[in-house]
Amino acid sequence: MSTPLRYRAAWWVPGAHLQTLWGKMIRVRQHVDTRRERWDTPDGDFLNIDRLDARDGQPRLVILHGLEGSSKSHYARGLLAAARGRGWAADVLVFRSCGGEPNRLLRSYHSGETGDIDFVLRKLIATQPSQPIVLTGVSLGGNVMLKWLGEQAGCTPSQIVAAAAVSVPFDLARGSKHLQGGFSKLYESYFLRSLRRKALGKATRFPGRLDPVAIARASTLWDFDDIVTAPIHGFRDAREYYDKSSSIRWLERVRVPTLLLNAVDDPFLPSPVLDEVRAIARTNAALQAEFVAKGGHVGFISGVAPWRPIYYAEARTIDFLGDALQRATARP
Repeated sequence: MSTPLRYRAAWWVPGAHLQTLWGKMIRVRQHVDTRRERWDTPDGDFLNIDRLDARDGQPRLVILHGLEGSSKSHYARGLLAAARGRGWAADVLVFRSCGGEPNRLLRSYHSGETGDIDFVLRKLIATQPSQPIVLTGVSLGGNVMLKWLGEQAGCTPSQIVAAAAVSVPFDLARGSKHLQGGFSKLYESYFLRSLRRKALGKATRFPGRLDPVAIARASTLWDFDDIVTAPIHGFRDAREYYDKSSSIRWLERVRVPTLLLNAVDDPFLPSPVLDEVRAIARTNAALQAEFVAKGGHVGFISGVAPWRPIYYAEARTIDFLGDALQRATARP
């Protein structure tokens, strides 16, 4: 087993917002050679899977990215590089519409959509049934992953060894409201620009299904989810979408070893939500909650000097999953 890593927020990245913005604005992305496969889905759409190959017999890491992310996101590149360093295979499931081109259908992806990850994992298992699989979900991807694990409960495929969830917005309604205040409004505006552009494109492609005027007027993520996400994915409104999709409702059912890594100062989520998650984790031995005081949203930058940053979330994730794989291999 590896020696547990110790985290101390970098003194030279002060505050939750700089921790949050560092990866996108300052971090140099690591180069990892991947190849893209397109998999047709049962409903007539497609998914892009960006794949890192490895020798036969090695474990596979499956990565789920965040809202409007992709395999190009800084954390995805870091996780791919870390998997490569271990000799693992790795796949990034690129959510519908996030691969640089629109998907075929009106529907897209959302925080509670688990059908695509279920499809991908079962196809991977059917192709290589003896290969152990570990999962990592970041932000929205972490919510999707945790909800899927909860849905599986005692029926989780035996090939799924462990999981790690980073900066998850466990309660979507409270997270959405939290983004409407203070500096966090900046993040909401950033996501809205991308989401509105895609939705307006779909309003053109699917006349009469979406209201372009209402889309253009959406000033919050809650508005957008009320106007677009909820109706095209079968929810009455944003409130029902958030209630049914929030992973906090599914945590008690998770049965594989799962790391929950969040920062108390995450600007995407009010900290009292983490108190509730801690309480649930204390009743479920499969969950290991590690909630650090400082780290922002998908930040967790550590290290004694700016020229030698340590990206703790990625390092801790890989160590946790690696230890779980080692334990699984050692079982008689």
